[in-house]
Amino acid sequence: MSDQNTATLDAPAKAHAQKYTRNQPYSSAVLVNTRLTGPESEKETIHVELELEEGMTYLPGDAVGIIPTNRDPQVDAVLQALGKTGDERVLDHYKVEISFREALATRLAIGKLTRGSVNQLGKLAADKAPKALQALLGPDNKALAEEYVWGREFLDLIKDFPGIISEPQQLFNVLARLTPRMYSIASALEAHPNQVHTTVRVVRYHSHGEDRQGVCSGFLGERAPVSGKLPIFLHENNQFRLPEDTNAPVIMIGPGTGIAPFRSFLEYRHTLGHKGDNWLFFGEQRSVSDYLYKDQFQAMEKEGFLTRLNTAFSRDQQRKVYVQDRMREHADDLFAWLEAGAYFYVCGDAVRMAKDVEQTLLDIIALGSRCTLEMAGEYLNEMKKQKRYQRDVY
Repeated sequence: MSDQNTATLDAPAKAHAQKYTRNQPYSSAVLVNTRLTGPESEKETIHVELELEEGMTYLPGDAVGIIPTNRDPQVDAVLQALGKTGDERVLDHYKVEISFREALATRLAIGKLTRGSVNQLGKLAADKAPKALQALLGPDNKALAEEYVWGREFLDLIKDFPGIISEPQQLFNVLARLTPRMYSIASALEAHPNQVHTTVRVVRYHSHGEDRQGVCSGFLGERAPVSGKLPIFLHENNQFRLPEDTNAPVIMIGPGTGIAPFRSFLEYRHTLGHKGDNWLFFGEQRSVSDYLYKDQFQAMEKEGFLTRLNTAFSRDQQRKVYVQDRMREHADDLFAWLEAGAYFYVCGDAVRMAKDVEQTLLDIIALGSRCTLEMAGEYLNEMKKQKRYQRDVY
């Protein structure tokens, strides 16, 4: 994208950033909320399209912040455990008076339990803390506390240690604030005027005898119907940007929901007629049920706009195959693209995938350059300086 385009697009982006924020979100209508994964899939991945007010803009690589609410049954269960009606009055984080029920639904993180909440409950109990609670407190007991909070929610804590919380207001010291969740934008504004799309995996799991779900992904999966309203805001991510040179080739590694920003990248380049080559690597479990945006990407490939498309479906054969395996298979071509000035992008899981992809990339550079891994590291550092190696990992 040229400098001129950047300036033109950034100006309104800054304007909207001042108008709608996490504290003053935009009430957006849900236009589409559809499941992408097939019925055979082990995952529930959804595609959500949201309406934007005229003048709200974003760039490929940006994120949409969505502000969830806690589920009614969760709120009811906490009220019951605390022996409260929900009509009690409390002051929120901005000293605005609201009902206790509203605080539990919209202000406080009553989902996933944290060690911080355990420690705060211990402080509240002071010298009257039960021995079982004392055993979880402080830095010396960190490992035991981490083990305790895993897979639990706030409700479990107050059931295990009842009677410590007496006043609803105390929860503002015990619990973290319910915060927005940031999702990579999966659309280009130029292809979908006044809309923003995102790709979300709905997290569901069973632990400690209860069915549970992710706070925001569950909210989107179950309580964000078409025509419903969601509080949202747009968030700039200047560390994840397409090259200014529209002729530069790009390589995109996006397994799972990490595909989201690359749908945005491709739609943007396609709509604006950018000439640079595009190479996409996508990975998931099974091609029949987990190939996200399959028709769109295959159409782009058939047209010749998507220069190369490589997929890795780990469960489609006996030996698991991942995106890094496909990278190795095409090592010579991939290195040739890097030598030709390609930009390399990775989006998705930070814990394993991103590390494996980076190690594979280093191996490919070392092989292509006939050099040591240390020298390959210097090559990669030079790419980082030139902003030709960018990651959006979580």
